[in-house]
Amino acid sequence: QVQLLESGGGSVQAGGSLRLACTVFGDTFSNYCMAWFRQAPGKEREGVAAVESDGSTSYADSVKGRFTISKDNAKNTLYLQMNSLKSEDTAMYYCAASPIVLPRFRLLNTVYYSRWGQGTQVTVSS
Repeated sequence: QVQLLESGGGSVQAGGSLRLACTVFGDTFSNYCMAWFRQAPGKEREGVAAVESDGSTSYADSVKGRFTISKDNAKNTLYLQMNSLKSEDTAMYYCAASPIVLPRFRLLNTVYYSRWGQGTQVTVSS
């Protein structure tokens, strides 16, 4: 049973930085397409960033240039470095994994991810 455990959320002022981490237990991490999603109160869950098994990355337009997704296969861990945070980045952030190869246009679509973490809260105050 694959399990995903997020950490690193917290409260920060606008302009600050946070780094989220997601450790995968129970399977070979490198086989998965991994992604970060977020959900703000009253809004739908949206894709933030994804990294394919070959290391290719994809970002939502709203975070390009500010967020960086990366992974360490040896540690079975996915990261999201978030810089220049804005109040609109406030949300619950979820790590997700897909065991199938996804085309680029589907990488940030929740439907194609079958494994999810419990989430970690990020709050940005202005």
